[in-house]
Amino acid sequence: MRPIATAIIPHLTCRNATVALEFYRQAFGAEVPTVQNLPDGRVMHAAITINDAPVYVVEEFPEWGGTSPQALGGTPVTIHLTVADCDAVFARAVEAGCTVAMPLDDMFWGDRYGIVTDPYGHKWSISTPKFVPIPDELQAAIVGAAG
Repeated sequence: MRPIATAIIPHLTCRNATVALEFYRQAFGAEVPTVQNLPDGRVMHAAITINDAPVYVVEEFPEWGGTSPQALGGTPVTIHLTVADCDAVFARAVEAGCTVAMPLDDMFWGDRYGIVTDPYGHKWSISTPKFVPIPDELQAAIVGAAG
């Protein structure tokens, strides 16, 4: 028996997952090594990687209780990408079809950061660390931002 690997892997439910897989290739440079389809063509399971991290993608299956953010009217979950050049990744995502939920900006916690929503209702925050504030500076910035 092989050892069990531990990890936290986002599992995205997407309406029209086959098209979503291609979108994730274009928007985030996803690699798609594994796709398992049901006989009717729907994606039962796909294992992709984005930024060297695993992500699972599955078709929306309302008959089994599997609903997408589109069916739910949105999502409270944000998938976070830390990248070397958030401006380039953000622009690529928007060009591929994401909408801007929060424009890129330099944040008080030291990152350049913004949020997009993909056409399937999933939110993605994208950032590049610029500096690490010392704890007192960070606390002062939090208080100032909460203003």
